[in-house]
Amino acid sequence: MAATGSEQQGTKAFYVSTPIYYVNDAPHLGHAYTTVAGDVLTRWHRQRGEKVWYLTGTDEHGQKIMRTAEANGVTPQEWCDKLVEEAWKPLWEHLEIANDDFIRTTQPRHTARVQEFVQDLYDKGEIYQGGYEGPYCVGCEEYKTPGELLDGENGVKLCPIHKRPVEMLKEENYFFKLSEYGPKLLEYYERHPGFIQPESARNEVINFVKQGLQDLSISRSTFDWGIKVPWDDKHIIYVWVDALLNYATAVGYGADQAKFESTFPADVHLVGKDILRFHAVIWPAMLMANGLPLPGRIAANGWLMVGGEKMSKSNLTGISPRQLTEHFGVDAYRWYFLRAIQFGQDGSFSWEDFSARYTSELANDFGNLASRVAAMVGKYFGGTLPGATAHGPAEQALADSLARTVADADEKIGEQLDFSAGILAVFDFIKQVNGYLTEQEPWKVAKDSSEQAQARLATILYTAAESLRAIAVLLNPVMPTTSEKLWLSLGAEPPLGPLAAQRVQDTGTWGTLPAGATVTKGEILFPRLEEPKNA
Repeated sequence: MAATGSEQQGTKAFYVSTPIYYVNDAPHLGHAYTTVAGDVLTRWHRQRGEKVWYLTGTDEHGQKIMRTAEANGVTPQEWCDKLVEEAWKPLWEHLEIANDDFIRTTQPRHTARVQEFVQDLYDKGEIYQGGYEGPYCVGCEEYKTPGELLDGENGVKLCPIHKRPVEMLKEENYFFKLSEYGPKLLEYYERHPGFIQPESARNEVINFVKQGLQDLSISRSTFDWGIKVPWDDKHIIYVWVDALLNYATAVGYGADQAKFESTFPADVHLVGKDILRFHAVIWPAMLMANGLPLPGRIAANGWLMVGGEKMSKSNLTGISPRQLTEHFGVDAYRWYFLRAIQFGQDGSFSWEDFSARYTSELANDFGNLASRVAAMVGKYFGGTLPGATAHGPAEQALADSLARTVADADEKIGEQLDFSAGILAVFDFIKQVNGYLTEQEPWKVAKDSSEQAQARLATILYTAAESLRAIAVLLNPVMPTTSEKLWLSLGAEPPLGPLAAQRVQDTGTWGTLPAGATVTKGEILFPRLEEPKNA
């Protein structure tokens, strides 16, 4: 789904990436969580009027993909094509993910550039040939150190993430001199304290690097599903080196220099904490070795937990996002996970918590506010928004609160990636607007037909509608369909233009919604929930 961001010339795009996801199975809630977070972040920056580039995609090489395809009786490429076109892309469209690009690591635009990058490292003396033997997890596509492994039954060693037996591999491979970059990485972390987030992730990486880095095997020779090493076609490039380079190849590395310079490096790499070391250690070391700039931030989100375990297909805890969107709706889905879970921390999902928050915050607080304001403007003013001529301390307090809310939400979501706190700030404002209506009791004021009372009634309803105007803008990155419905019901589009054109930084300017707008009571924003089918 292509986004429609502004295209300011001469400015670097605000570039955000998700991990590229393994296509050994259909996407689950964990994949969607990271992708929705990136979508909200980039939509927020678009709402600021910035040039934005949002990248996601799929990782299609490696032993895990090859074995999955074999188990399903198809070629690896056929398996990847089927999963991408029938599962991954349709889900992102369903969840209204406004990515600018979707890269697949089997595309020629990627494979040729990966070979060029690795050849450059080889020519610079950063890669040498050697042998290696050690425990390998196919699920992680990574050699493990003995100290990382868990003890299974009968002395079998298990991967700490997948809880499955590792395989002992011995290969003649090519190695990248990663060990030489430990001091350089530690110096970079020191000079850029915000490079790895959250703080717990940063500390983990620093401690890992301080223990000393081993050179990285960057090729495999025991199977052939991957990109050929350009100087030795008996080897394929290690899947993680292949995968990490998507962040460069997707934005024109080696092919479109102008696009590359106006986009790269990423401002934010969103990653799961289980792949943090690849992004915070190997990726910057590769970039240093080839003289390329490092990303602005590696932001690791926590795990979604079910029954105390990380949500994954391999642990049989994967839940399809469509199971939830069918029950709660897409916008509520997008809202819930970022509202309920602190980004960067582990979080548990339950139907009960989702249902409770939906009813309390979305239906009762937000949806009911929009519905009753529209109903009262319709009942008392024939659907035409009145002007505010009796602006007093209560209205000024709400206007001041809105200005603070805009600044707080912009800082939390746009800068700190604290989605939960940013969304909470907006919903605290919604509660204030509800409280304002409760205190002002417009339904009682309406019973007085005096000119003074009618002026007061007009001011109360204008204040509520103007607050909803701002709420629609602030929640547009999170709940785009709902926000658009609210925007249109307020009659805001003809006078103010499209919702997407409204700027976050201007949202706190009070009195933006013009009197005379036609307010209509549309469909209920958050209908009453039916009993879930798969609770």
